[in-house]
Amino acid sequence: MNETARKPRVAGFALFTLFLTAAFVALGLWQLQRRLAKHELIAALTERLAEPPIALPPPAQWAGLDAARDEFRRVSFTATYAALPDAMVYSPGSAVRKDASGPGTWAFLPARLSSGEIVVIDAGFVENTMQDRSVEDRAVKKLVTGAPVTLTGYLRFPEAPGWLTPAENRDKRLWFVRDHLAIAGALGWGAAAPFYIDLEQPAPENGIPRPGPLDVNLKDDHLQYAITWFTLAGALLIAFAVWVRGRRQSGVRP
Repeated sequence: MNETARKPRVAGFALFTLFLTAAFVALGLWQLQRRLAKHELIAALTERLAEPPIALPPPAQWAGLDAARDEFRRVSFTATYAALPDAMVYSPGSAVRKDASGPGTWAFLPARLSSGEIVVIDAGFVENTMQDRSVEDRAVKKLVTGAPVTLTGYLRFPEAPGWLTPAENRDKRLWFVRDHLAIAGALGWGAAAPFYIDLEQPAPENGIPRPGPLDVNLKDDHLQYAITWFTLAGALLIAFAVWVRGRRQSGVRP
């Protein structure tokens, strides 16, 4: 191969190496940014989950609630479970409930405040990997007594479905994302609060569904990922330098 042909090949390899190195470094920096954001989230959640419960904000303030500022705040209020169809929301496991680490479903029920507004309650976890409708039906019937009950839980906001989120199964009243507003609209619950309540207590006598306290248990592997990307960038530069040195030693000018 003549000298004229070698130069474009070397230059192209150098540009390709620089491109990949820059991409690896960018991914490493992105992981460091995610690590910082994750630490801020963990600190905020730890603080909010440790606070004593406050009164549920009145309906006039609901429009001003914000997920970044208000999610996971503990609240306490009195409501009556409505005699309406409940919903199951499939979960492969929870990052904030150590006692719900495996697959199952969350029981979503509408509850009515004394002022008439509907607040959706995630009444707890049902360890039911096959989503058997009868298991939750029996449990929910025991909750819907028509009597007011004092509920303590956490403000949560609806999740958006992703591209790979399966469609809901209306026959089983089974959803795959915690979008309580979509559930309320589909099951005729009426206009619901913009948040739902992740129930902490009370728990039913038989423990089904199972509410419980939330705990910060978020994965924090971002530093490990960042080191991996930076290591790949360094290894790529070293490999390129060794390749160039080998060409020089063999008498081929780069």
